[in-house]
Amino acid sequence: MSEHFRVEGGARLAGEVEVAGAKNSVLKLMAAALLAEGTTTLTNCPEILDVPLMAEVLRSLGCQAHVDGTTVVITTPAELSHEAVSPAVGKLRASVCVLGPLVGRCKRAVVALPGGDAIGSRPLDMHQSGLRQLGATSSIEHGCVVAEAEDLHGAQIWLDFPSMGATENILMAAVLANGTTVIDNAAREPEIVDLCRMLAQMGAKIEGAGTSTLTVHGVPSLQPTEHRVIGDRIVGATWGFAAAVTGGDITVRGVDPHHLDLVLEKLRMAGAEVTVLEDGFRVAMAGRPGAVDFVTLPYPGFATDLQPFAIAMATVAEGTSMITENLFESRFRFVEEMVRLGADARTDGHHAVIRGVAKLSSAPVWASDIRAGVGLVLAGLCAEGVTEVWDVFHIDRGYPQFVENMQRLGANVQRVAAPPER
Repeated sequence: MSEHFRVEGGARLAGEVEVAGAKNSVLKLMAAALLAEGTTTLTNCPEILDVPLMAEVLRSLGCQAHVDGTTVVITTPAELSHEAVSPAVGKLRASVCVLGPLVGRCKRAVVALPGGDAIGSRPLDMHQSGLRQLGATSSIEHGCVVAEAEDLHGAQIWLDFPSMGATENILMAAVLANGTTVIDNAAREPEIVDLCRMLAQMGAKIEGAGTSTLTVHGVPSLQPTEHRVIGDRIVGATWGFAAAVTGGDITVRGVDPHHLDLVLEKLRMAGAEVTVLEDGFRVAMAGRPGAVDFVTLPYPGFATDLQPFAIAMATVAEGTSMITENLFESRFRFVEEMVRLGADARTDGHHAVIRGVAKLSSAPVWASDIRAGVGLVLAGLCAEGVTEVWDVFHIDRGYPQFVENMQRLGANVQRVAAPPER
């Protein structure tokens, strides 16, 4: 049964919203549970489709994985399977993060090439190169990443790009390697810090979390732990943009506002009144936003995941905005859907030029990934008439209670189940 969102234009969003745990953290923390025999408990987990999918991946490796609302309990056996080839692996990109823990714990891994969002190529070259420097062999065989090592040893590893996925996989393999590993040009995202914090609770010795250099002193074994997932900065920023786009006033709770310093500054530049709170922030916008340029970069730069929201704001802003995408070559695919809604937008390679219009117009549109789908919903709120956003399973992968939160804030957004085809 196909579902879509019915979005009625003209709403001004106002109120308070609570942010759940970070999607980009919880899935990696679940994979980290593979590193220690016993029971690991994660709290503040988001109730999204990807969490039970990752639980299914872990079960295929021999774990017990129980998802109960915002709590995930994982019991890892003494003997793990090293083959992650179940159908669930192909459904989410984050399944590749079991590669490092399996190599570290089992000294062998066979992981099916993962699926996920259609935003461009995300090769595994740096993952494989890092594992090779730790002493493993690694290759692509029959649609799987195959890695094997008799013993892992510390190494000096330089990443060509501060990739979150490569940093996570190398880090999780290195914590059980002999000797000291230094990862230079490592990713600095708050989700990396969250992973380092949990690994440290398990007994890992890691220095430099949150900097571009991670130093890992290998230990013989780790112990299970209980850990609270950090708030989702991407979801939090989504609601900030929602306030700016609709001329609204939204208070966001449950996220560290300092993880969004640049985002909040950009919203101020667009004309919003921004108040930083102890556990979140408030964004209030009177009238149309002003045009602001955005350039996506690794953290602490402007996150590529937020680019669709920047474009949504630009479509109704006063003036012309330029958005530069430096990370994923296909992330502008959804701009064609924005044009269906009446956006004055042109793309050329890594750049999109958006001339703001006073009003968009409703149309049926299709989401190509999680953030594009939400960007289209935000645009639909500014369109005359009723917009249908299709392929909303993408949004369900990243946003717990999305429709319910929209409705609480005053939006007329409905989930509609189409009748089955005859």
